Amino acid sequence: MQSNVSTHGMAVAPHHLASQSALSVLREGGSAIEAMVAAAATIAVVYPHMNSLGGDGFWLIVPPEGEPIAIDASGAAGSLATLAAYSDLATIPHRGPRAALTVAGTVSGWDEALKVSHELTGKALPLPRLLTDAIDYAQHGTPVTLSQATATADKLAELRDLPGFADTYLHNGQPPKAGSRFRQPALAATLQRLAEEGLESFYRGPLAESLARGMAQYGLPVTREDLQQHRARRTTPLHLQHSQGDVWNLAPPTQGLVSLAILGITDRLAMGNADDAATVHRIVEATKLAFGLRDTHITDPRHLKTDIQSLLAASELQALANRVDERQAAPWGAGKGPGDTVWMGVMDNSGLAVSFIQSIYHEFGSGVVLPDTGIVWQNRGASFSLNPDHLLALAPGKQPFHTLNPAAARLHDGRVMVYGSMGGDGQPQTQAALFTRYVMQGVPLQESISRPRWLLGRTWGQTSDSLKLEGRFSPETVARLRALGHDVDVLADFSEAMGHAGAIVRHPDGLFEGAFDPRSNGSAAGF
Repeated sequence: MQSNVSTHGMAVAPHHLASQSALSVLREGGSAIEAMVAAAATIAVVYPHMNSLGGDGFWLIVPPEGEPIAIDASGAAGSLATLAAYSDLATIPHRGPRAALTVAGTVSGWDEALKVSHELTGKALPLPRLLTDAIDYAQHGTPVTLSQATATADKLAELRDLPGFADTYLHNGQPPKAGSRFRQPALAATLQRLAEEGLESFYRGPLAESLARGMAQYGLPVTREDLQQHRARRTTPLHLQHSQGDVWNLAPPTQGLVSLAILGITDRLAMGNADDAATVHRIVEATKLAFGLRDTHITDPRHLKTDIQSLLAASELQALANRVDERQAAPWGAGKGPGDTVWMGVMDNSGLAVSFIQSIYHEFGSGVVLPDTGIVWQNRGASFSLNPDHLLALAPGKQPFHTLNPAAARLHDGRVMVYGSMGGDGQPQTQAALFTRYVMQGVPLQESISRPRWLLGRTWGQTSDSLKLEGRFSPETVARLRALGHDVDVLADFSEAMGHAGAIVRHPDGLFEGAFDPRSNGSAAGF
């Protein structure tokens, strides 16, 4: 379980072709941000069940010096997405046109990130160059991954009859077989349009007009005016002062608070010499407390009633740490559930580092593919509530809650780290496992990702909020956790339910170390 180490740059993605797209841009002298745009476009093609141009994105950019820059490229609810329009329903559906109720923000994030890149470096590669691989893969095809084939088959009953789905993702009405060639000519044409017209066209150009016509045809509550009004926002990331260094994550509407709070709580629980059972127990108990913060406070940043950064103050974290019982698991209610996403990281030779997440929420999002575009639209708006008094009550122009939260750290010993994972409720838990093992316990980077993981909460298709453990944990560890009062289920040895994690570390001597998740189709590619 050796990490990959390089001298000039590194890219990590859950699909190896996306890593290679980023690497090719780095080799041509492009910045880490430009390389990430190339990777983001490619992975939208080659991992279509996990992300799409019809989804959202979040960026955490760490320059060689100075404060990190965050970009919120998530879309708000459409102007037609009113409580009255959903009054015939008890909850927002997860599939179909009424689930596709928010603007897709990720392309605006690519655009804003490229502006940041130009500001930081003073140079820019042409946009058509950054989209070259994605266009080629969409036009000529790529091998279907087992992950895509399995997701398509598992969700076929609820997806096959949705507008545009069968024509885009099925072969003769059936799920594609793993290893078969999968072409997306409509998506290739859309990417080519973006290369020629510019990324702005998605929101305020000819492509936006095409998208809006398709939305109207299928009855989505998003309009041309909603697209026109959307802008990605540069934001200030949340910051944790950890004993090992500075850690950053995304502010609301994301659950970045959860990831930082877990690390802040466990930083006060002597994790350095904890064995597997103690490590899992302490992080799980911290996760329950951090989820409590999330469910009390996190919503659209314009509707916040609390200074979220203040919840990461030392006194607040110590008070939470004092509530962790080393001898007994606390009661546990219910989480937000799973989510399909991609995390990717890139670092370049200047020391510029990028931690990035792109998502459509559930696998294949709403399942609705807009006509003639090849774009499947996200269902992130399903996280809204139809209760007008709820913190997450649906309203036009309101941002939904996001599980997405890319992470980064500058450690006191000079190492810089970007890391993250897919997986809804599992994202902050996997981040905590990775950070604790690598930073606190001295486990090598690749081993920190490959070692067995856990998940408190639901996985796809399950209603149980039990503590899921991968089968490679020792029987003794499983028995101790059950004795502590955890409701334990044991999954496969390498379960995709644990998410696809990744990390890059730049060492003080300038070497780059990258690690990817063996549960994915990914790679860590450097030169």
